[in-house]
Amino acid sequence: MKKIAVFVDVQNIYYTCRQAYRRQFNYRRFWQQLSGQGDIVVANAYAINRGDEQQQKFQSALKHIGFNVKLKPYIQRSDGSAKGDWDVGITLDVMDVAQTVDTVVLLSGDGDFDLLLTKIKQDYQVNSQVYGVPQLTAASLVSAADDFIAITPALLL
Repeated sequence: MKKIAVFVDVQNIYYTCRQAYRRQFNYRRFWQQLSGQGDIVVANAYAINRGDEQQQKFQSALKHIGFNVKLKPYIQRSDGSAKGDWDVGITLDVMDVAQTVDTVVLLSGDGDFDLLLTKIKQDYQVNSQVYGVPQLTAASLVSAADDFIAITPALLL
């Protein structure tokens, strides 16, 4: 059975689905779809912790589905902008498991991950799938992935 590792850029998926469809991603349906392809051996969801109740319910739901939820504190800068991305953390975790799995699944439209997918393909011959909102996913990321799966209304709540 194929070993699958899943890495979810929660903020990216939330904002791109909201912008494109005004709806939320259906993580349960995604899990069911993916588990039919093999054995999910790693499933990490990377989020920002603002400490609000709604977010805690969402994180609890992700854990119930089977995700390991990794949190970073929300940082509000003095100029009003916010900081809190997981690009380096996701990259490190993918590199840690790339030698032990058949497929890496990345949920993100962030083009910064194109180099990561190219690297794991070259070094470990790992297949990669990217799930993203088509019009909001970087072309470089789509090109770097072995398979691009469009997030369409079928994967939304």
